[in-house]
Amino acid sequence: MNIKASEITSPESYAGRRQWLQWAASGVAGAALATWAQRDALANAPSSAWPALNHSTSKVAGAISIEAVTPAKHVTSYNNFYEFGMGKDDPERYAQQLPVDPWSVEVEGLVHKPGRWALENLLKLSPMEERIYRLRCVEGWSMVIPWVGYSLAELLRRVEPMGSAKFVEFVTVADVQHMRGLKSGVLSWPYTEGLRLDEAMHPLTLLAFGMYGHTLPKQNGAPLRLVVPWKYGFKSAKSIVKIRLVEAMPQSAWMKSAPHEYGFYSNVNPDVPHRRWSQATERRIGEGGLLAPKRKTERFNGYAEQVGQLYAGMDLQRNF
Repeated sequence: MNIKASEITSPESYAGRRQWLQWAASGVAGAALATWAQRDALANAPSSAWPALNHSTSKVAGAISIEAVTPAKHVTSYNNFYEFGMGKDDPERYAQQLPVDPWSVEVEGLVHKPGRWALENLLKLSPMEERIYRLRCVEGWSMVIPWVGYSLAELLRRVEPMGSAKFVEFVTVADVQHMRGLKSGVLSWPYTEGLRLDEAMHPLTLLAFGMYGHTLPKQNGAPLRLVVPWKYGFKSAKSIVKIRLVEAMPQSAWMKSAPHEYGFYSNVNPDVPHRRWSQATERRIGEGGLLAPKRKTERFNGYAEQVGQLYAGMDLQRNF
């Protein structure tokens, strides 16, 4: 059943979202890119002051969660973005100097139409939709976030994958001048992630340009990021600069760092614990702090009906 976002969220949190999506879908998105220059001034402003993005409510099955949306103040101040530091508040504190205009994404590898896509052309590629997804972190916490974007499949179809393409690799920006965390050796930079091609083509896999009806804050992956709602959050690469289609399974940054703890699939699975903690329960950010009761983790983060068939016959404990 499709549920309107206005029926789920409060009028206060919903007000202003429609402006952004209607704008992007109208084909004049490029003219509004001047708003990216305002990012530094808006970094500490309330979400209602962020540049708005025009959109419509998604009709993709499963794309609208009926759970209460996490307040934006938590989503913008509690982040994992190790390029800016390992503290949860480091991204909000240090990401604001990252330049995001101009921006482009190179699509290469096993495609018939490789090329570099300017941000303004990506914004106009397909009508924007609002998707209210659950986000589950491998650390055992979760959020519910209203994203704005369109299915990654829209872009992949345009570049025409070759028959030999089996996987999609995502490479994120590594700006040594503006990303203080790159000086650490916690991961191999640039940050890379990957999906099987059928996972990347699934309608729920989102290329996101905004959230809460407005453009993405820098600490959340501006100017565009991946959102794969049935996988742990680290699979959703931020600030993407390259998309590469390949035949062999790519090694993600976390697989290189700790292969015994982080597998390629990283599907949310309460029955498969992390090597150092259980994944059976989670703490919802914004619900009473550390003392709030935990909730049970759902298989595939609650999206089993939509994506379970992708893994039919697979051993999901071995292929963790």
